[in-house]
Amino acid sequence: PSAQAVESRVIQMVDDYKGKSFQLVAISPNSPGAIRINELGYSVYGDTLEDMKLHANQRGFNFPYLFDGETQQVSLAYGALATPHIFIFDKARRLQYSGRVDDSKYADTSLIKAHDARNAIEALLTGTPVPVATTRPHGCSTKWADKKEAVANFEAEFKQRPVTVELIDANGVRALAKNASEKLRLVNLWSITCGPCIEELPALVEIARQFETRDFELITISTDRPAQQKAVQKMLQRNHVAMPKLTEESVREEGRMTNNFIFDGGTDDLAAALDPKWQGLNPYSILIAPKGEIIFRHDGEIDPSELKTKIVDYLGRFYQP
Repeated sequence: PSAQAVESRVIQMVDDYKGKSFQLVAISPNSPGAIRINELGYSVYGDTLEDMKLHANQRGFNFPYLFDGETQQVSLAYGALATPHIFIFDKARRLQYSGRVDDSKYADTSLIKAHDARNAIEALLTGTPVPVATTRPHGCSTKWADKKEAVANFEAEFKQRPVTVELIDANGVRALAKNASEKLRLVNLWSITCGPCIEELPALVEIARQFETRDFELITISTDRPAQQKAVQKMLQRNHVAMPKLTEESVREEGRMTNNFIFDGGTDDLAAALDPKWQGLNPYSILIAPKGEIIFRHDGEIDPSELKTKIVDYLGRFYQP
């Protein structure tokens, strides 16, 4: 969130100093294998090189964006502590400033009181001493490769989490649709006889895990017959559609024991209880905001990037003051 908050400022910085003997290069220091998936709760994309390309294109980067996550040699040499962490050199390649871009971790530029990086650039361009040479960077810590084991343990712990499924009737679905919680709910209708439904389950699980630290949860509702509960349970288990730890805690606070259900009733009953615009085909996904407003509908297999973008647009990409 801190790095994304300054992106527009960095883009503006490049524009403002165009043609003034200034060059900015961005480097991602993070090892992708050292990042827990729930550390990406403010992001659409991760920190792989391919994801970086997608993010840079989406955000309109006007500067080179380089990947150091494989060896991290450059990041170690610079001593990059956090993202963002800026290093400014003079024309002789001597370090003249290191630290934060400015004193605000928020996207709102009106909250900035100290333009530390800009002050350093202005000083160097005018041949005057840099007023403040060092500041403390603020942002997410660099994800060094030695954290890979901890991430592997995190993944192993998730695989041990139970996968549960229960029957739900129209009244239960209606309560879910009203969404009296403070969470954004992704409700997915699926069936064990639907190939695209099963194909997208791993992506749905990833999304549920990615946003578990935010006000978000995934709820699956099988349209199979209640008598097929064992088969539904088996398919959910095979794709490990378990609740992340933080999601489970919030669900239990609401008095529920699971987020996986089989609907006990007909198609028309389900549509009336959940979303009358559903035509009865699977898969079908909707995003329900608190108080029951449906802010996104999708017939068919989801595009994970599109869905994540909708989620992040609602939850926010930055810290809020």
